[in-house]
Amino acid sequence: MTISSPLSPRHNPVDVGPTDAELERMTGMCGDRGALTIILGHGRTPDVILAATRFTQRWEEAGGVVLDTITWPESAASWMRQALRFTASEPDLWVMLGPVIGWARMTRRLLSSTPWQPSRTIAAAAVGTADAIGLVGAADLSGMAGATCDGGMWTISCGELVFAPVPETSTLVTPPPGPPGHPPTPQWAARE
Repeated sequence: MTISSPLSPRHNPVDVGPTDAELERMTGMCGDRGALTIILGHGRTPDVILAATRFTQRWEEAGGVVLDTITWPESAASWMRQALRFTASEPDLWVMLGPVIGWARMTRRLLSSTPWQPSRTIAAAAVGTADAIGLVGAADLSGMAGATCDGGMWTISCGELVFAPVPETSTLVTPPPGPPGHPPTPQWAARE
């Protein structure tokens, strides 16, 4: 895979946030991995901010806990402050939304300066494209996975971006409230 410049004309940021099917799949993927706590990171465009709010609501309604939400700009001197905040806690998973250029720059900083692990990361469809992954390098993102716009899945395996169709398993079921002072545990069930 060829690494390309995020400044090239074909990488114009598009402010399109994730779809409902995508957010549902991302929530299910987090649950399928047994996560309770996450840290959410995303860019600062209006559609992505709205999508982050919708994801947070879904995750918390399912009994999950968002430890922190970090935003990053499309352009910055180094992204060090955001990268250190993103990895300051030890969540079960990290969740990342676009837009692509800011995501790529933040991810490069995470890889070079933090204990962040792509294999413990779920991301949106905007990130799961050959162009987006090429900005960072698939070889450095092994195990990273995410949802497609239609609710399918993608993962990076052996330096390749691999897609899977919309699965018929695992959907989030909102659990009953837990004891006072304790969040409910997320529960997942087979889709009927």
